[in-house]
Amino acid sequence: MSGLPESLIQALQAVVGDSGLITDAERMHGYLSDWRNAYRGRAALVLRPATTDEVAQVVRLCHEAGVAIVPQGGNTGLCGGSIPDDSGAQVVLSLTRMARIRAVDTGNETITVEAGVILQRLQEAVAEVGRLFPLSLGAEGSCTVGGNLATNAGGTAVLRYGNMRDLVLGLEVVLPDGRIWNGLRGLRKDNTGYDLKQLFIGAEGTLGIITAAVLKLFPAVRSLTTAWVALPSAQAAVELIGQMRGLCGDRLTGFELMSRQSVEFVLRHVAGVNDPFAEVYPWYVLIELSDTQPDASLNDMLEQGLGEAFEQGVALDAVVASSQAQVQALWALREGISQAQNHEGPSLKHDISVPVSRIPAFIEATDRRLLKDFPGVRIVAYGHVGDGNLHYNISKPLAADDAPFKAQHEAIMRLIYDSTATFDGSISAEHGLGQAKREAARRYKDPLELELMRAIKATLDPTGLMNPGKLL
Repeated sequence: MSGLPESLIQALQAVVGDSGLITDAERMHGYLSDWRNAYRGRAALVLRPATTDEVAQVVRLCHEAGVAIVPQGGNTGLCGGSIPDDSGAQVVLSLTRMARIRAVDTGNETITVEAGVILQRLQEAVAEVGRLFPLSLGAEGSCTVGGNLATNAGGTAVLRYGNMRDLVLGLEVVLPDGRIWNGLRGLRKDNTGYDLKQLFIGAEGTLGIITAAVLKLFPAVRSLTTAWVALPSAQAAVELIGQMRGLCGDRLTGFELMSRQSVEFVLRHVAGVNDPFAEVYPWYVLIELSDTQPDASLNDMLEQGLGEAFEQGVALDAVVASSQAQVQALWALREGISQAQNHEGPSLKHDISVPVSRIPAFIEATDRRLLKDFPGVRIVAYGHVGDGNLHYNISKPLAADDAPFKAQHEAIMRLIYDSTATFDGSISAEHGLGQAKREAARRYKDPLELELMRAIKATLDPTGLMNPGKLL
């Protein structure tokens, strides 16, 4: 039994219908744990409203009954932000039935979509009208727009287009008391006070439930070139991206850094991938140039930039993709890292950012301290050099038992986060805080920032029923 009053259950069922209410334990299972099984909770029931009005009615009923709500999209997060606690008293509100594309306005270069739209479907829909929505990440086949907004997703094209905050013009949000804020305005200039939409982007459902958004569109990419480049060091990556930016400007849309350890895991565990080089190198970058012109001379630019890099000793080897199949093969080496690391046993994943210029020093200092204090751990470092975002992950030593390694989790995390703070960085670059980093945020965020965040939370959600236990 759910533990909720029968009258409340009946009222909720009247709103969402039989297909929108899940109380059966077996059917609820997939909503109560994340895709990695790293976080698991219990819930009174799962609700799947189909419209904004239904969301508002559900939220109003729960607000009046004092029942906490955990919003959920595609459930692809890495910090447990969409998983309920262990009380069994919370309600999971899944937005996956809200999957309509409401409007496409090519004259205004916008698309209006509901929160449950899968990112890949959004990409495909805009491609049909000759446009681009540039957010791209590994989970795009299952993550939803609402989740992307709630966590301010970044992905591989941030270098050119920015993260989710930069791609949104307007939002529709159900507030914690059930009122609907209709901010679905496709305006690029609106200087009439506070930019309220930014409060809800990255708030992980703690201030309200995003139900729809107006998103920016861009011209379709008609020319593309991709290269896999071997480097002697992380410092070389910083130097190379500076050179490529100066040469290519906004045509530089991707610049992904990977350590050799990262690539070895992919080669070992992901089917169909191959090492582009016969020789082993310590670091690699994946470079992507794109243009809206069909016959842009991107290969010439790339060859010029790489030629200068070879002369200066910044690059050691390179291969340029000559077909779409080769492009996909190179990206598979990058995008397979997270999946591949899971095959190596327990891993500790950290999504941090530091100023781009300080990436090499951070890696050198943190690697040295980790290997001194935790001999044998395998460091899987990769990420988006252009925005300073590193996925700095730790796998257990070879042949080591799982339990002792897991027991070191807090100490390893503390060392990495202390180092991040030393280099003026952030403990979360694009995955949010969720429940995984909530306590750590108290240590590393400015106390005044936390005070202001709590004040905003208390104003919008004074009863604390929106995704409690997350972020704050």
